[in-house]
Amino acid sequence: MRIDFLGATGTVTGSKYLLTHAGRRLLVDCGLFQGFKQLRLRNWEALQMDAAHIDAVLLTHAHLDHSGFVPRLVELGFKGKIFCTAATRALCGLLLPDSGHLQEEEADFANRHGHSRHNPALPLYTEQQARAALKRFEVLPFDEASTPWPGWSWRLSRAGHILGAGSLRVEWDGGSILFSGDLGRSDDIVMMPPDKVQPADYVVVESTYGDRLHPDTDTLGELASAISRTAARGGVVVIPAFAVGRAQTLLHCIQLLKAARRIPDMPVYLNSPMAAGVTDIFRAHPDEHRLSETQCAALQSETVIVRTVEESKRLNSLKYPSIIVSASGMATGGRVLHHLKAYAPDARNTILFAGFQAAGTRGAALVGGATSVKIHGAYVPVRAEVINLESLSAHADREQLLGWLDAQKSPKRVFVTHGEPAAADALRLAIEERHRWQCTVPDYRDSFGL
Repeated sequence: MRIDFLGATGTVTGSKYLLTHAGRRLLVDCGLFQGFKQLRLRNWEALQMDAAHIDAVLLTHAHLDHSGFVPRLVELGFKGKIFCTAATRALCGLLLPDSGHLQEEEADFANRHGHSRHNPALPLYTEQQARAALKRFEVLPFDEASTPWPGWSWRLSRAGHILGAGSLRVEWDGGSILFSGDLGRSDDIVMMPPDKVQPADYVVVESTYGDRLHPDTDTLGELASAISRTAARGGVVVIPAFAVGRAQTLLHCIQLLKAARRIPDMPVYLNSPMAAGVTDIFRAHPDEHRLSETQCAALQSETVIVRTVEESKRLNSLKYPSIIVSASGMATGGRVLHHLKAYAPDARNTILFAGFQAAGTRGAALVGGATSVKIHGAYVPVRAEVINLESLSAHADREQLLGWLDAQKSPKRVFVTHGEPAAADALRLAIEERHRWQCTVPDYRDSFGL
């Protein structure tokens, strides 16, 4: 068996791991690169191998940094099946067409306003191409072994990160490898904790928060404080949020605060039609989260769902305290960019992030104290209060990652991926000190024989 690291090395985006054995090739995750331009340009690079020579893709979950390259791979000639859990298939049915649509919109906007260096600016793929790629998806149940080819088998276990998220264990003739996928938290407000997984000879573990612990704080209290002081200023709270997972958690937290009368009874707008659709998927998978049917229903009934472009534009001229939850979570694209242009220049307002911000994204720049950010070709001044509630992150922290690894029994090697360089190296050191296992932080396109 050989493994090639084609993404999520030195960064938290672009997850792609290629396994090659006995004439077969499996691509584990097929994600988009996001953040710095030099990373985003990799989405346009030639693949290390002909896409037609990849036999199958297996997705650990639906977030675009793990699934968003699938339509492009199909356009490049991939002809196999794309395996994933039922919830991941349902979520990709929302995420991938939306991603293609947004790319078409951004290319059109760039061409009309002339702020792209490319003439014409083109989308990486279109909405139609994304919908065509969805026809290749095949559902795998959790905790059931599959034997796709002679000498191969694989099994998905719950990872707790978002609906449908899994850790993947692959076996071949005489060996095994475990991919953590993105691991959730044991103390998440909405999601159930990750399952413990059978030991494997090799482990590929994420390290998003490999260099830190989640703060031991009153998350609801911090959120209440931010909302209340913004309302007292007469301002608007703009919350960039991932449409899958973070948006639902934030809406649930806001509902809890309203019910306890810890924040003013101000309107809450969800400006992400896709996020609204995710609620139905929550109802279909009650065993993966902690919300009751009533709480799931409240995610929509107690929120103003913004569906049309005209409704979205009207949100940019609100004259009263309000909360706007809108994608994307790192402010890399989507409707939230228009809200940032409208509200970032006013000191009465608040921009509230609720998760990890990858280096090179607008979210990272804002959290880092940028006084202006570039949106749609022009710089927008930032005078609004900027907050990042990392305690709402959906990723396991260092101790939770180490706790998940405790179930392993002296693997031959652990590969630390999906983290910024400092986080990945910190987790490597922590694993070596705790277990004395051989640990490697691979570089982009590194290859190892297993």
